[in-house]
Amino acid sequence: MKPQKKNYLSTRAFRVVFLLELFSVLLLCVIWLLFSAMQLSVLLPVLFTCLFVLLQLYLYFGLIAPFYETERMLQLFSAEYTVEGVFDLRYPVSPEMDKAIARLGKFLNNSEFLSATKKQAQYLALQNQINPHFLYNTLEGIRGEALCAGLENVADMTEALSTFFRYTISNLEHLVTLEDELENIENYFFIQKYRFGDRLDLVVEMEEEDKPELLCCQLPKLTLQPIVENAIIHGIECKVGKGRVRIKVEGTEKRLLITVSDDGVGMDNTSLAALNKKLGGGSLDYMADSHQRKGGIALPNVNNRIKLLFGEEYGLCIYSAESIGTDAVLTLPRLRAGAKDGSRV
Repeated sequence: MKPQKKNYLSTRAFRVVFLLELFSVLLLCVIWLLFSAMQLSVLLPVLFTCLFVLLQLYLYFGLIAPFYETERMLQLFSAEYTVEGVFDLRYPVSPEMDKAIARLGKFLNNSEFLSATKKQAQYLALQNQINPHFLYNTLEGIRGEALCAGLENVADMTEALSTFFRYTISNLEHLVTLEDELENIENYFFIQKYRFGDRLDLVVEMEEEDKPELLCCQLPKLTLQPIVENAIIHGIECKVGKGRVRIKVEGTEKRLLITVSDDGVGMDNTSLAALNKKLGGGSLDYMADSHQRKGGIALPNVNNRIKLLFGEEYGLCIYSAESIGTDAVLTLPRLRAGAKDGSRV
């Protein structure tokens, strides 16, 4: 037996709005045609056109935009990304819906429910750290044995690898400073140098006068490393000869802009368009499957973490040209380190 198809009120409402819009456009066209055919003054059609444009603006900002904001919050709730947000909607569908959600909040005893959920998440996070901590401690043991044996290169590489693992499994907070991220990148690059030797080079650029403030800006943990890894694997590794990764950091009054560039093989227009289309989708449009996560944190995952934390206006965009290289441009809000409420610098 086929499941019964649901007729949502939102779908019906948008159909009605669409039909009214279509009727308004046709009516406006008829008015213009009549006045043109009768060679009358176009003052009245122009007035009707201005009223139509004003109606469209009111319809978008007064109805459509608030509807999509409410729908996005409900999507985040249904996808288990947020709980509190659904109890504080800016644009409830109706007073009855607002009362129903408020009653649901009381029924769940919201504060205790959220507290229990947070504690459970922290417990699972700590539980998941057991194996990485074991690996970290094992690497420290290997490093000690290598030093005793006089194998300094092995000891240095093991120390770099253990430091990298320690960074990935420590600090349960979402945000870290740019300085921490760049230190992790330098450590990651140190490990890659053992593989690529002199073929690989890293340059970090930012204005000296802005450097102290920029280094204190916050961003999601492990944002840069997947982008740099992508530049090395898909750009420079496929290239004959030396390659360079350049990280350029810039700041505006409200935004932090980070460009990760490589002079690798680049991408063709088809591949570039497909990647940017995936990155340009909504923050809930892409959920990585297990086969997509085997190589680490994919670029769409980095992009979606940023969008979920800060909004759809932020994220990652890729520019590339074959045989020239690739630029990955990150746009983030300029957040002050230590600001729990997301205050800007």
